Amino acid sequence: MYPKLINSSPEAYLDSFDKFGIHLGLERIQQLLNALGNPHQQIPVIHVAGTNGKGSVCAFLLSILQAAGYRIGRYTSPHLIDWRERITINGEWIRDQDLREALQQVDAAIHPDFPPTQFEVITAAMWWYIAKQKVDLAILETGLGGRLDATNVCDRPLVSVITSIGLDHCQQLGNTLSEIASEKAGIIKPKCPVVIAENDAEAIAALQAKVIKCEAPVTWVSAAQPTATGAIYQGFEYPLPLLGKHQLINSAVAIATIQSLRNQSWEISDAAIRTGLANTQWSGRLQWIEFNLDGKSHKILIDGAHNVAAAEYLRQFVDEAFPHRRKRWVIGILNTKDQAGILNALLTPDDLLFPVPVPSSATTSPQDLSQIASSMVRIKPPPYANLTLGLAAAFEDQQNDVVILCGSLYLVGEFLSQLAST
Repeated sequence: MYPKLINSSPEAYLDSFDKFGIHLGLERIQQLLNALGNPHQQIPVIHVAGTNGKGSVCAFLLSILQAAGYRIGRYTSPHLIDWRERITINGEWIRDQDLREALQQVDAAIHPDFPPTQFEVITAAMWWYIAKQKVDLAILETGLGGRLDATNVCDRPLVSVITSIGLDHCQQLGNTLSEIASEKAGIIKPKCPVVIAENDAEAIAALQAKVIKCEAPVTWVSAAQPTATGAIYQGFEYPLPLLGKHQLINSAVAIATIQSLRNQSWEISDAAIRTGLANTQWSGRLQWIEFNLDGKSHKILIDGAHNVAAAEYLRQFVDEAFPHRRKRWVIGILNTKDQAGILNALLTPDDLLFPVPVPSSATTSPQDLSQIASSMVRIKPPPYANLTLGLAAAFEDQQNDVVILCGSLYLVGEFLSQLAST
């Protein structure tokens, strides 16, 4: 059994559901939402699925719609520092007391014979809270997949959005791009608009099949083109503050989604789009951080890079930004991920690796990461027992090298949490 919320903090209460693991399906979330009065039926929704780019697209959309004067709820996962990050109104985290109240409502709605998963609990709390806040629109990021994800309970989304698709979460979603794309396509609803990013032909074929079956009006999006001051998409020029070439497709997807809303009579000016894009922030993704370590000031690049495609984006960025500087990688990876694929995408023989654990029971041990990477780099990396030791080693005699922390959003979160506590 799980503890009652009255006897625990929201974090401890949510952590108590971790033992139920990942079990995709809609029956439990539908039971919860029905007991809560079906709050999901009270909110206009943009629903976003994909392997990479979901968070960036949601961040772009939130900033644009805020600039247009709307009150916007947003739901993303995972969090980096605090559960409250996942549920925001106009970018502001849900307050402690509001999260507690939402979880109390969910706790009272749980049927003892059908214990929900952790993600279903926080998702139900999100629906209840955002409906209570009477937002104009909610932007929802799927947690895992799409078809059986707990966010996928809306019959009539304003727009369904599918970003870049790659091989990730294969244990749950399938081992081919076609299988994974079919799961992501589960958020496409009959006759509801859908915006889809350029993808591998195998993924596109699976998405197209669902589009045809649902008779959904579709916008196929190609990447914007870079300019001296940002990017241009279909003749529309705009600033682009988020780093990395992959933001050319993510920003174009966001603009196409906004155009779909405009077609549905939402009032969003070109000026609001440009202002929103210019003001977009997304923590922990190609983000430079200055911090102190052992009394010295250092600068580090942090990024999740938790699957092969994301690792390839990151490597491309650092190669273009620092073509003649050696890279030092502080890396931790979950054991559910393609460790060899991620390391191979990131490392070159001259690089230095500092393997560390991820703050999760599912971490790959630093010793195992060292062994996997031993044939990829000239200097075999020693393992480090924790992040602090790995960072200290990475910045020792750093000189002109670039230091990057990546491999897991949980690891990025641990780093940011340590900064926040100092």
